[in-house]
Order: sequence, then C-alpha cells, then structure tokens
Amino acid sequence: MGNTTSSAISKQILDDLKLSTKFTENEICQWYENFQKQCPTGRITPEEFEQIYSRFFPESDAKSYARHVFRSFDTNDDGTLDFKEYIIALHMTSTGKTTRKLEWAFSLFDVDKNGYINKTEVTEICQVRAIFKLIPKEEQSRLPEDENTPEKRANKLWAYFEKKDNERLAEGEFIKGVIENENAMRLIHYEPIKQ
Repeated sequence: MGNTTSSAISKQILDDLKLSTKFTENEICQWYENFQKQCPTGRITPEEFEQIYSRFFPESDAKSYARHVFRSFDTNDDGTLDFKEYIIALHMTSTGKTTRKLEWAFSLFDVDKNGYINKTEVTEICQVRAIFKLIPKEEQSRLPEDENTPEKRANKLWAYFEKKDNERLAEGEFIKGVIENENAMRLIHYEPIKQ
C-alpha cells in the first residue's frame, strides 16, 4: 500500500457519516480533501475551529460561541476535533433533524458535561453573549421586552421547562420542553425575526 491510501477517507468513517448526516459520499470526500489540506495533522484545534466558524458567521463575534460549540462536539474530550467530529459538527449546526439539533443544543448548554443542565448553565450560554452577538444589532432592538437581554432570554427559556431555579433538567425533558414550545425553540436557535 502506497501513501495514497492515507489521504483517502476510511470506508468505515464514510459509512458512519453517511448514516448520521445527510451529506452524500461525494460531499464527504470533498470535505475530507479540504480537511486534509487545512489540517494535515488530521485534528482541528480550538483556534482553528474558531477561524472556520467565523467564516461561517462573518457578521458576528462568533469566537466565544465557537469555543462552546467546540466543547460540545469534542466527544472524546481530547481537546481536538477529528474529521468525524468535525463533519458531525457541521451537519448538526447546518442541517439535521430537530431532535438531533436539540441533542446538540443540550450538549452546548451542558457546560460541565454532567448530563444535566441547570439555570446557571443556560444563563452562561445565553450570555456568552454569544447567542446574542450572533443576533444582528438592528434586530436586537426589535426583540420583545422580555427577551432584550441575555438574562431575560435565559429566564424566559428556563420558565418553559417549569423547573425551579435550583432544579436541573435532563436531556429528554429538555428536548420535550423545546419541541412543545415554539418560543423555546426560537430562543435556542435564534431564528431571525420574520418581516
């Protein structure tokens, strides 16, 4: 076997990714080639991820948000993303079924990775101002009175789960609560205000 095979994607990863994302074999191979060029080590560091992420969201200050996104996708906690983690990250944040997106949203909010989220964590993510800086300035001013600061957004979101401030929320409860509430979904995914 020459060196050529090392630059080709393994069939197992390819099959896995075709199953867990909506990307075609062609797209995945294309991503993989780019990935190899950008990350010859086969790993993406948090800094590299921030750069990639800010290309996707040029209008916003995506840096602090990207850090949390990175943490939520680094499933083996080794401080880097491999190709598979990277593609799943792209898939989850761009396409993906509602439940898959919510599983991801849950892991984003679960700052300490203990499998539960509490109000402090929800507030922290809303404040990373991240979600906030991803909202264009002119739209911030048009937000309803009870959503126009990250704290208010966190309070409003938490209220949908009918939990006390000191209680915690499991993933299943989180997903169910959001699916049953369009407003909760909107607060999590920040949908632009329809004109």
